Amino acid sequence: MRLNVVVWVVMWAVVGCASENASAQEPKPPPQAGEPAAPVETPAPTAPGTSVDEVLDALDRQGDQMKDFTADVALTEMDELTKDSSTRAGKLKFQRLPEDDARIRVTFETRSAGEGKPKPEKIEYLLEGGWLTERNYRRKDNVRRQVLKPGEKINLLKLGEGPFPLPIGQAKEDVKEMFEVAVIPAAPDDPAGTIHGRLTPKPRTQFERKFKSIDVWVDPKAQMPRRIETLDRNEQMRQTTDLENVKANTGLNDADFKLDSVSPKDGWKLRDEPYED
Repeated sequence: MRLNVVVWVVMWAVVGCASENASAQEPKPPPQAGEPAAPVETPAPTAPGTSVDEVLDALDRQGDQMKDFTADVALTEMDELTKDSSTRAGKLKFQRLPEDDARIRVTFETRSAGEGKPKPEKIEYLLEGGWLTERNYRRKDNVRRQVLKPGEKINLLKLGEGPFPLPIGQAKEDVKEMFEVAVIPAAPDDPAGTIHGRLTPKPRTQFERKFKSIDVWVDPKAQMPRRIETLDRNEQMRQTTDLENVKANTGLNDADFKLDSVSPKDGWKLRDEPYED
């Protein structure tokens, strides 16, 4: 099984937030080892009732000075027919690297079904160097999948190249070329203080074959996404990513992305899956 949509949602939520500035400014290089991170400058907030262009411009500006960040994350999948749902909750870590590279680690600690009480169920994902590691602690299963050809690089943030679209660090012209964009009136269940934007894929675009809609709730003060929600083309599966307690430029290092050692001697199943066209 290749990457599921849930993993890509997390990846885009994180990588999108820390993208290079796509405006006319010259992007700043990522920090070198041991170099202190500069504080993130928060652009002027976007007021509720703003236009689509202002929302997209705000998202485009975000991330220029961000080297890394951590956040609490919750991922919910809901079957639109049965209304059955499940939620995984945990933490994520993201770090920009030299040469337009980046890495992300997501550790889910609990899973809950519907409104049920969360139960311990640890699963980890690590995306680094073109390989995705998926580790299930209950099953003692560790799989490394090569998601890029050896030596290949892909701009995960560029619309049309990456596997999941999110309009952060992207010029509004590029977003509008592939989506109809609208600001949606606030609803009682929106994350507090956010602006709700909806992206509807235009006909004959690659995203029309995957999604009916992509909704993004943006914190106008931090100009960061708080929630990303996708509805598949057949309107059968809704997937929601919520981000809380986002902390930028915390000084993450190699140790933060190193998984604990596991061994077949302890009952673990280890396997690698090289890239396949």
